[in-house]
Amino acid sequence: EVQLVESGGDLVQAGGSLRLSCAASGFIFNDYSIIWFRQAPGKDRDTISCISISDNTTFYVDSVRGRFTISSDNAKNTVYLQMNSLKPEDSAAYYCAASKICTNYDFEFWGQGTQVTVSS
Repeated sequence: EVQLVESGGDLVQAGGSLRLSCAASGFIFNDYSIIWFRQAPGKDRDTISCISISDNTTFYVDSVRGRFTISSDNAKNTVYLQMNSLKPEDSAAYYCAASKICTNYDFEFWGQGTQVTVSS
């Protein structure tokens, strides 16, 4: 059974940090890229970062570049999103998804999400 399970979401004050985890199982981890996206109520899905598991190439959107860091622990089939200098506008449900390449937003699998709330 394919699973992506996010964890690490919490309520944090502006300027604080969180580390999200995405634990993958049921598929060949090295064959995929793992994408983090977020969605706030009433807003469109916002894809924010991606890592190619095979070569560790990473991508970030401008709004998180320099504040967020994506990484993977291939031995644990887990991808992390370290989020620093959090802002209220970062509040959203955060999801991880799997795709063959980072530029393909037609995700094959995705998780149930973890909530991040940043208070001002």
